[in-house]
Amino acid sequence: MGPRPFLPAMLAVGALTVLGPSALAQMPGMEPPKKAEETPAVAHSLQPAGRDAADTVAEGVEENVGPQEVPGRVTRAWQRYMGPDSPYRGLVLVVLTLVLVVNLKAYLTRVMRRNLEEHAFVEENANNFLKVWNVLWKFVIVVLVIMAMSGSLKLLGLTAGFFGMMLGWSLQQPVTGIAAWLMIIIKKPFKIGDRVIIAGITGDVTGISLTHVILNQVGGSVGGEERSGRGILIPNAILFQNVIINYTLDQEFMLDEVPVRLTFDSDWNRAKEIMIASAKEVTKDIIAKTGQDPFIRCEFLDWGVMVRLRYNTIPAKRQELSTYIIEILLREFGKEFPSVRFAVPSQNIRYRPDVRNEG
Repeated sequence: MGPRPFLPAMLAVGALTVLGPSALAQMPGMEPPKKAEETPAVAHSLQPAGRDAADTVAEGVEENVGPQEVPGRVTRAWQRYMGPDSPYRGLVLVVLTLVLVVNLKAYLTRVMRRNLEEHAFVEENANNFLKVWNVLWKFVIVVLVIMAMSGSLKLLGLTAGFFGMMLGWSLQQPVTGIAAWLMIIIKKPFKIGDRVIIAGITGDVTGISLTHVILNQVGGSVGGEERSGRGILIPNAILFQNVIINYTLDQEFMLDEVPVRLTFDSDWNRAKEIMIASAKEVTKDIIAKTGQDPFIRCEFLDWGVMVRLRYNTIPAKRQELSTYIIEILLREFGKEFPSVRFAVPSQNIRYRPDVRNEG
C-alpha cells in the first residue's frame, strides 16, 4: 500500500523532465525559464567566417519573404534608385524619359502616317508634314533628356510646360497653319476643284499646301462668276477665324435662278411653259442625275410680276448655263409678243384742263 500513492507523482516528474520547459508553460502558474540573451559579441562569434552581419540578415529576409514584405522591398528599391540622394536618379530619369517619349512618338507617327495616306490630297504634302513632324519630335526628345539628366521631376515638368508654352507662342502662325491643313485633309470642308468663298474671296480650289490654299479667283477683275485666272494664296492659319462657304459640300450641284419680269396682262400660262421648257433644254443632263425638274417662284411688283425660274446647275458653269437659258427666253418671248411681254418700270402722267369755277 505504501509506494502506490507516489507512483503518479513519479510519472509526472519523469514526463516534465522529458518534455522540458514547454510542458511547464502549459501548467497553471508555471512559466518556462527565459533563455539568456546572447551578447552582440557572442552573436557575432556565431556567424560563419568570411560573411558579415548584413549578408546574413539579407539572406534571412530573402528566405522568409512573404506577401507583406513586397511593398517594403519596392520602397527600399525606390529609395535606392530614385531617392533624393541617389546617384542613379538622373540616369533612371533619362532612361524612363527616352522609353516613354520614343514609344509615344512611334505610336503617334504610325497613326498619323495611316491617316495621311488615306486623306492627304497630295503625297508631297504628306511627306513634307512627316519631315516637320520628325524634326519637332527630335527637338523635344533632346530637350527632355537634357532636363531629365538633372534628376529633378519638378524641374522636368516645369521645363516641359514652359517649353510647350514658348513653342506655341513663337510658332503660333506656322503651327496654326499646319493644324488647319490637318483639319482640311481630315474633315474635308472642301477639296481641289470645289468653288468656295474664304474671307470674302470667291474662287475654285486649285491646290492645298501645308501653309496655303490656292484659289483661281472667280469674278474680281470681271463681273459675274467667271474665272478670272488670277491665283490667290490664302494662308491656312486664317481658316479657323473665317466662315468658309462651299458651293458643293454635300452635293455636286447647286440651285440657281433666272429672274424674269412680266407685265400684269401677259399670258401667264404660256410664259410659264416657255420658261420651264428652256431650263429643261439647257440642264437636261443635270435633271437626269438629280431627278429634279426646274420650277417657278413668283411675286408681285408695283409695275409687274417677278417670275423666278429656278433649276440645278454646275457651280463652275453657273453663268454659262444661265446665259443659254436667257437666250432661249428672248427668242421664244419674241415669238409670243405681245401676249407675253417683259415688264419695265413705268410711270403714267395724266394732265387735265384747268377747270375754274365761274359764277
